[in-house]
Amino acid sequence: MKKKSGADFYSLFIFITELRAKAIIKGGIIHKKVPGIFGARNSVIRARVQLSLIFLSLFWLLPSAMAGANASGPKDFSWADIFIGLAGGLAFFLYGMEKMSNGMKNTAGNKMRTILASLTKNRIIALIVGAFVTMVVQSSSATTVMLVSFVQAGLLNLVQSMGVILGADIGTTITAQMIAFKLTDYALLMVAIGFCLKLAGKTERSKSVGDIVLGFGILFFGMKLMSDAMTPLRSFPAFINLMKDLENPLMGILFGAAFTAVVQSSSATTGVLIVLAQQGLISLEGGIPVIFGANIGTCVTAALAGIGASREAKRVAIAHIMFKIAGVFLFIFWIPQFADLIRALANKFGSGTARQLANAHTLFNVSLGLFFLPFIPVFSKIIYFIYPERETPKSQEITTWYIEDAMLETPSLAIDLARTEMSRMAKLLGRMLNAIIIPFLSDEAHISNKAKPDEEAQLLLKEIPRIDAIHEDLTLLQGLDLREEKIDFLEEKLSAYLTHIAQGTITDEQAEEVFGMVSIVKDMESMGDIIHRNMIPLIAKKKRLRYDFSLEGKEELLIYHGKVSKQIKYLEAAFKETDAKLAHKIMKKERKYLDLESRYRARHLKRIILKNEESMETTEVHLELMDLMKQIVLYSANIAQTYIGTTPETEEEQLETKKETMPS
Repeated sequence: MKKKSGADFYSLFIFITELRAKAIIKGGIIHKKVPGIFGARNSVIRARVQLSLIFLSLFWLLPSAMAGANASGPKDFSWADIFIGLAGGLAFFLYGMEKMSNGMKNTAGNKMRTILASLTKNRIIALIVGAFVTMVVQSSSATTVMLVSFVQAGLLNLVQSMGVILGADIGTTITAQMIAFKLTDYALLMVAIGFCLKLAGKTERSKSVGDIVLGFGILFFGMKLMSDAMTPLRSFPAFINLMKDLENPLMGILFGAAFTAVVQSSSATTGVLIVLAQQGLISLEGGIPVIFGANIGTCVTAALAGIGASREAKRVAIAHIMFKIAGVFLFIFWIPQFADLIRALANKFGSGTARQLANAHTLFNVSLGLFFLPFIPVFSKIIYFIYPERETPKSQEITTWYIEDAMLETPSLAIDLARTEMSRMAKLLGRMLNAIIIPFLSDEAHISNKAKPDEEAQLLLKEIPRIDAIHEDLTLLQGLDLREEKIDFLEEKLSAYLTHIAQGTITDEQAEEVFGMVSIVKDMESMGDIIHRNMIPLIAKKKRLRYDFSLEGKEELLIYHGKVSKQIKYLEAAFKETDAKLAHKIMKKERKYLDLESRYRARHLKRIILKNEESMETTEVHLELMDLMKQIVLYSANIAQTYIGTTPETEEEQLETKKETMPS
């Protein structure tokens, strides 16, 4: 067989690396949103299969790298066959792990999220929960990614998650213990049994059991393929010397970390080590540093998951990395003694090197878990010192500005303060409404297409507001997210505050006003939801369209948006000034604005009949956006009606009412 040159390999390696980089950019391994319960697991598996190609391509270099070192090596085997066997075996191994994981999680049901969120208050229980969940999902990386997402969602805090991380490291060793059993000769039998169980199963649970057995069989079949592929290497001195070099702790740790970072599975690294040990290609002293490196390499997934997450979620990734590096640092100086301890335990049971490596993996992680568990509070303080809370500007703080518990004893003053806080809530709504229309009317792609001269296009693009009007350190969408959080917070706090007022000693008139205010607060929160939950998703939908709104359509949306914004401004002023006239004005405008929406809808449909391409392409987004703005008009009118019906008239308003009722 013609040998590949170093230059040939370099070209191949660069090609595979670039291919993988494009796949990452296009597919998006990193998920910024909170994933589903096992969404993290699926992304980890995809990453493993894709990234394995890069590392396995290194074996293509092996013949040219070792040719000079040992020109007299065996000539009765093919490097291409070894590469294919290793690549195919590792692919089967990873697919088997995924199949087994899917079966185990389906058998366990959708309880992992509940278990993680509710049973992690006690550190010892958190350790056990982490081990159990990782045993089910078959990946400490997936468990850590889930933790990052739960912390991001506010379901867990850093201290709770740290106990789970230590448990996850223990849970991942179960896989190594299972694959250390030499069951490769029965792999195809397990595949057959698993397939039959899956085929004959009548319930989802029985089919899931079939998946577990099938996955287990495929996993061991992959190990057999890797083992058979490596058999010729037992008599290849250069490869044997390379394996001996791994006894150097630094070399072993670097190799283990790099391989695990690529396949994103410490279990896969341990599996390959076990195959090497079964072939007599690696010693216990050579395998232990690789195991240490594998524990560091598995942190890559958590680090990727922390990108774009909250600061608290990033601290979870930091904790994972800190535990691993600190643990390796504690063990690296006494690897020979650690190997002797493992060998002494193995001698009692007659275990071979493969089982000894699995035991080393388990003992290392169990020791770390038990050692670090009492020091979790100390570690959390260190992490907060390394990555402290960022000082939030006062205007971005999610807090109340006006309501005070001390005023609850004076209901009239407390009601006034609540009304002022409601005015602030209406102001936040107005700012959300002002910002949300910008992405719909200033799509960068369509502006570039329509503005033919480059200078004109660049000028128009520069004019598009991308930064929040108030908070210059936030983008337009981040500003919307912040105000939605503030409105939700104010709805909760105002409802509780008004309930406390109602539970005190108040007049019937005050009670009616308070209950009306509770209703108004909930309606304003619903208006915020319309903008955040319904309008924001429409932005992405609009960007996917080939056409922009027609000029007439844009004009109608802009005019109607201005009318709706006025209603919110009237609400803000009505609460601030306790002015029922403004509430009456909102109600009078309601009918007018509903009729205007109907006219604009009819015009849009007429453009569709006339086959205006822009109107036809954008009709769904256009009509939905109009309808959502109409809902805000209806809500504002409903708030105004509640306000008029429950707010006591001022002395000036009472005099005007008397004048209107007096006979002329």
